[in-house]
Amino acid sequence: MSNDVWLHDAPSRGLDRRTVWRWHFYAGLFCIPFVLWLSVTGTVFLFHPQIQRLLDRPYDRLSIQQRATANAQVQAALSAVPGSTLDSYELPHTVTSAAQVLVDKEAQQFRVYVHPQSLAILKIDDEDHRVDVFTSRLHGELLLGNYGSWIVELAGSWAVVVVVTGLFLWWPRDSRGLGGVLYPRTGLGGRAFWKDIHSVTGIYVSFFALFLLLTGLPWAKSWGGYLKAIRHYSAGRAVSQDWTTSSADVLAARAARSGSAMHDMASMPGHDMAHMGGGAAAHAEHAGVWGRHATMMTGPNAFVAIDTMVATVAPLHLANPVLIAPPLHAGGNWTAKSDTRDRPLRVDLALDGSTGDVVKRTDFHSKPWLDRVIGTGIAAHEGQLFGLANQLVSLFTTIGLVLLSVSGLVMWWKRKPEAVLGAPVAIRRVRFSAGLIAVMLFLGLYFPFLGASMIVLGLAERFVLRRLPATQRWLGLRPRNA
Repeated sequence: MSNDVWLHDAPSRGLDRRTVWRWHFYAGLFCIPFVLWLSVTGTVFLFHPQIQRLLDRPYDRLSIQQRATANAQVQAALSAVPGSTLDSYELPHTVTSAAQVLVDKEAQQFRVYVHPQSLAILKIDDEDHRVDVFTSRLHGELLLGNYGSWIVELAGSWAVVVVVTGLFLWWPRDSRGLGGVLYPRTGLGGRAFWKDIHSVTGIYVSFFALFLLLTGLPWAKSWGGYLKAIRHYSAGRAVSQDWTTSSADVLAARAARSGSAMHDMASMPGHDMAHMGGGAAAHAEHAGVWGRHATMMTGPNAFVAIDTMVATVAPLHLANPVLIAPPLHAGGNWTAKSDTRDRPLRVDLALDGSTGDVVKRTDFHSKPWLDRVIGTGIAAHEGQLFGLANQLVSLFTTIGLVLLSVSGLVMWWKRKPEAVLGAPVAIRRVRFSAGLIAVMLFLGLYFPFLGASMIVLGLAERFVLRRLPATQRWLGLRPRNA
C-alpha cells in the first residue's frame, strides 16, 4: 500500500489492477495465519453443542426414581466446592439428566453435576475449560486477554480489505467463458491451477466471510466498546447488552459477585460467619435474604425458595439451557433466563422472591432494534440461528477460507523470487482521488484499528522505510533496479 513517489511514471487516474493486487497481497499475507487460526477454532466452536452433548452423555442417562429438591441439589453442589457462592441452577434438560449447578469461587466458576436422587457429586467442571468457553477464548482472544482481542480485531479489519480487493480482482473483464470465473479449469497446471482455485473459491465464500467478519466485531474489545460508547451517548444513559467484549470483564464480574456475597453477609447485624448454622439460615430465609448471600449458610433450607422458582419456570418450556439465579441483594427478585445460543429464542424473567410469580418478562422482540440485529447476527455467526443448516453453511465458509489461504500461499511461493518478499512490483504512483479517499475514510472510521494501522503504515513508509532502500526492495515497495 504505497504511494511510490520515487517512480517517474505518471500517476494512475484511478485504481488499476496491479495497485489493488498489491493491497490484496500485503493484507492477505498478514491475515493468512489469523484466518487459518480463526477458521479452525471457529469450526470447533460451531459444533460445540454436539461435542458437549457427547461429553455429557454419561450424565444424561441416569437411573432416577425420585428427584431430591432443587434446594438439596444446590446445597450438595456448594458443599462440593467449599467457600463457593451460588451463581445459578440449570433446569435439567431431560427427566434422566443430572442436575447442573453453577457456583462461583472468587474469579472462578465451576459447574457441579449432582445426581438428582442420591445427591452424589458426579463431576466438577471448571467453566472456563469447557468446550464452548475455552474455544471462544482461543478464537476471539488467542488466550491473550485484551491484547489477543485487539490482534484479532486488527486481523479481522484487514481481512475485510482482503475480501473487497479480492472481489475487485476477480471481476471478469476480458474472460472468455466462465472457466476460472465460476469454476476452476482442471486442465491447467502449476500456478494457473492454484489461481483458479483461489479466485473461484473466493467468489463463493466472500459474502459469507464478510458476514462472519462483521458479526464478530461486537465481541471485540475495542470495536465492541466503541459501539457501546456510541449507544450510551445516543441513549443518554448506560446501556446493557447480553454479549461481552472481554473475558476479563466476565472474570471481574464473577469476583465482584463472590466478594460482594461474602462481604454483605458478614456485615449483616447479628450474623457470625464462623458460627452460622441452620437457625441463622432459617432466619435469613424468613427475612428475604436469598441469593448469593445465603450460600455462606450451612442450613438445609438456605435455598428452599428455589423450589418455588423451579415450579414457576419449568412449565414455561423455555429454550435450553434455562438458568435460575438468586438475587444479588437481600429482598431482591430472583431471575430466570433462557441462555440458548439461538438468541432470538432468549427470554429473561424476574421472579418474586416470596411467591415465585413472574414480575417481568423480556423477550427478544421487546429489545431495542440494534440489539435484535446484533443478536441475530451473533446467533448466525455461532451457527445456532437455524440449526444444522446454519452449522453446515458456516462449515462451508471456514473450509473455503482455509482453501483460500492455502491456495494464496501456494501461489505466492511459486512466484516468489529469491531474497525478496515477492510483492507485485509497483508500476506507477497512485492518485488518491476524492472517491478513493472517501472509501478509505469510511473504512478507517468503521474499523478504527484498520484506520489507525493505515496511518501508522503511511507514516512508517514516509519517514522510516524511505531511509532503508534495501528493506524497501525486499518488501516490494521499490523496484529491484531502483
